[in-house]
Amino acid sequence: MAQLTAPALLAARVLLSFMFILSGIQKITGYAGTVGYMEAMGVPGVLLPLAILTEVVGGIAVLVGWQTRIAAFLLAGFSVVAGYLFHYAAIGGQDAMADMMQQIMFFKNLAIAGGFLALVGVGAGAWSLDARSGRELATA
Repeated sequence: MAQLTAPALLAARVLLSFMFILSGIQKITGYAGTVGYMEAMGVPGVLLPLAILTEVVGGIAVLVGWQTRIAAFLLAGFSVVAGYLFHYAAIGGQDAMADMMQQIMFFKNLAIAGGFLALVGVGAGAWSLDARSGRELATA
């Protein structure tokens, strides 16, 4: 089973990071619409550049396995905060179907945060820049 650790951690990093990298790029290309959505949800649009930076830079860091524990910790926090701001407040409204979808989205954010926290705990693994630089055990 130990021989599966490195490829499994690489797969986890790829799967977790792609959605953030793509989401950050989408926010750049649809900047005005994203600001409008954020503000409609009560979140100041001035925070959008910080969200983009977190998603793109954090996502790339996790993808390549550079400063993985730090980047994963930040993205875990981002996932929890975004889930709360954009999905949790809608739970308990009038429309049962919309509430169910928001609840699912909220718990997906929490699950993603859990995946990132697992990377915080075990690190990037042997197939990463962290391992090449000596920040991670090459056996992980």
